Amino acid sequence: MSNTYPQEVKDAAKFMWLRQVSPKEIADKLNLNSVRVLYQWADKGAWNAMLQHETVEQATSRRLIVLIEKPDKTDGDFKEIDKLSNLLDKLAGIEVRKAKAAKEKAQASQPNGGSGNPRRKKASSKNEVGEITAEALAEVRNELFFEYQHLWFANREHRTRFILKSRQIGATFYFAWEAFEDAILTGDNQIFLSASKAQAGVFKAYIMQFALKYFDVELKGGDCIELTKDGKPWAELRFVSTNSRTAQGYHGHLYFDEVFWTPDFEKLNKLASGMASQKKWRKTYFSTPSVKTHGAYAIWSGEKYNSRLKNKVKFDLTPEALAAGIVGRDKIWRNAVTVKDAERGGCDLFDIAELQDEYSKNEFENLFMCKFIEAGLSVFALSDLLGCAVDTSVTWVDFKRKELRPYGNNPVWIGYDPARVGDKSSVAVIAPPLKPGDKFRILEKLNLKGTFKYQASKIEELTHRYNVKFIGIDVTGPGLGVLDEVKVFFKQATGIHYGLESKTRLVLKAIDVISAGKIEWDAEHKEIPQAFLQVHQASTGSGQITYVADRTSETGHADVAWAIMHALSNEPLTGKRRKASVGF
Repeated sequence: MSNTYPQEVKDAAKFMWLRQVSPKEIADKLNLNSVRVLYQWADKGAWNAMLQHETVEQATSRRLIVLIEKPDKTDGDFKEIDKLSNLLDKLAGIEVRKAKAAKEKAQASQPNGGSGNPRRKKASSKNEVGEITAEALAEVRNELFFEYQHLWFANREHRTRFILKSRQIGATFYFAWEAFEDAILTGDNQIFLSASKAQAGVFKAYIMQFALKYFDVELKGGDCIELTKDGKPWAELRFVSTNSRTAQGYHGHLYFDEVFWTPDFEKLNKLASGMASQKKWRKTYFSTPSVKTHGAYAIWSGEKYNSRLKNKVKFDLTPEALAAGIVGRDKIWRNAVTVKDAERGGCDLFDIAELQDEYSKNEFENLFMCKFIEAGLSVFALSDLLGCAVDTSVTWVDFKRKELRPYGNNPVWIGYDPARVGDKSSVAVIAPPLKPGDKFRILEKLNLKGTFKYQASKIEELTHRYNVKFIGIDVTGPGLGVLDEVKVFFKQATGIHYGLESKTRLVLKAIDVISAGKIEWDAEHKEIPQAFLQVHQASTGSGQITYVADRTSETGHADVAWAIMHALSNEPLTGKRRKASVGF
């Protein structure tokens, strides 16, 4: 059947698929006989692999927002909304059965007892929340969250909270709920400050999901959702990225996401403090830790408060005090939730022993146990790395990530770093500068696992999407098999054999590019600076200096840094290279 359709139809289907239009909608718009042919095309063309640059949470959130804001929803739309909402719950660490129970209780508390089909009702006013009661909100909240999240709720009245957290314990999910509930009950404005529009969109999707899934209220709005009560303006929910210059003038309770991975923190914190300067507004900082030299650490440790005092005061930052939550002399409520704390608080989503096997000791301590990275060990400075992070949805106007050719016919370089035992291979797609003054840009990154042929096939798909001019592959170990497969379709692929000199050149080139701010990547990709921070000097048995990144059989999570360095190796240390060509 798939052969009966012209190539133009297939290309149109692929374009809509990559924009995450539902298969049924695509089939209807293109007059296809069945959605089965779409799945055949997607499987044969590996369309889903082309979406890997976007996190599952971001992709799910974006699709959910599109569906909720759709004016005339079908039954299929509502079913997809339910599925996506359940997926978001899972990603946030919420059990679907608990969410269903909460929804049933919330509906039972409504005046109509949840009978009929309330989703078909038209709200009396845009974004109307007047019928949502405090009792219904409490019912849902008590069902959805774990003990440590209830602790955050119990301490929500502190004017400033600073929370260190393990990754993937549902912090974004919880704080979206807290702000949603507070806005409905008090009419206070809420502001979410994130590294990028994509992450701010996750907050928005969660809030739209809460309103629709538990209270049958459809919320609409762009960077601002304006709630109404009894048809009158009530509260504003604003979603702002740290690269935005439009945040000044807003006022409300502020939620500052991943502060320890934010560049120019001091400058942004002044902006954030301005938005919450009045005594009625509260600030909540939450983040996984980075290094102690980051600007946010002075607030976390109390150093900033002590800098104004002659007689210094002591801040209790012991694990025991932080696990329970403690208020310092600066009136900031501090809390740290490790993965083990989360497990003790009812979160059964992690296999901690497996995580400890998968990650190196230092990485596990940083990502899951709220320990700061020792800045002096890395050859890269966090301030330099964070300075390379940008909101690509705003600044990369020539990169259309959902197009069939996201970067048109402009040249790109690819770096590949092979998997060791127990980890995944990494691929980085880098756009070199087209003219003097331009920067390198990391357009896409993939994690791969499978046979040499399978991984090579994923690289081949990239050559169809981009005008690839260079592929650099580490062939010191298992990468040799991938190189052989890649050379079948890209004969000029280059093998990189690790030695003292070659590894030094790779690292020095990356240091030069990063320290000079000559490279950019999406601010959401915190794993990139995390990976580069793992690279440090070490001595060989003969006393020579080399560079390592804890690349044992237990870890491969610095591999994206090496993949980027392999791509950058196409430009010598001098920075002089052949002029980039544009294919037609």
